[in-house]
Amino acid sequence: MSENYFEISNLNVKYGDIQVLWDVSFHAGKGEIIAIVGSNGAGKSTTVKACAGLIRSESGKICINGTDLAGGSCRQFIDNGIILVPEGRQLFPEMTVYENLEMGASSKEAKMKKKDTIEKIFTWFPKLKERSRQLAGTLSGGEQQMVAFSRGMMGLPKLLMMDEPSLGLAPNIVDNIFTIAKTIARDSGLTIILVEQDVRKALKIANRGYVLENGQVTIEGTAEELMNDPEVKKAYLGF
Repeated sequence: MSENYFEISNLNVKYGDIQVLWDVSFHAGKGEIIAIVGSNGAGKSTTVKACAGLIRSESGKICINGTDLAGGSCRQFIDNGIILVPEGRQLFPEMTVYENLEMGASSKEAKMKKKDTIEKIFTWFPKLKERSRQLAGTLSGGEQQMVAFSRGMMGLPKLLMMDEPSLGLAPNIVDNIFTIAKTIARDSGLTIILVEQDVRKALKIANRGYVLENGQVTIEGTAEELMNDPEVKKAYLGF
């Protein structure tokens, strides 16, 4: 496993004059699942948005497979295989499930392999096949999250970032999506960064994790180390 397949170094991000990320650094190997956890307002969503090119960083490096994308356009991030599944799903409610999935195939390679990818998605989520002609806005929250995850996979990501995927969903739906994500990471070498408020659930599927507090990484380690860390237990696991 390449320990620096994806690497963030000394990332600083400001909103106007207000700094929200301070020298954030972390790395992920190929096929590794990394959890970024922390309380509300800690900077988790800002971190993945910067890693997807949606927010421009003030300074620092964002490297995938040796290529530094910091300061690049959102298109460059997508073309290098970095895909974000955003918080709140952000589907097109007046479009069908199938049309929403098609929107995810934005690169040249993804468009060429669109049909095969959709077939794969329908084996992961048979319910989406049943509902392929249904408007996305009429689906349940869990089904919408399946579409959001699948739309991300349509882009043939090398790095998939998931921002708060469990928000407002039944535990069994979340478990299903996480199980599929873990299988894909293991079988295809997809690197996953998971931002999640449910710390226990995130660390259960992650290889390693980072705790963000007030825009800074305060604790890092393997998932097991974080689960057993006294500070993490006290602040996030209810002990």
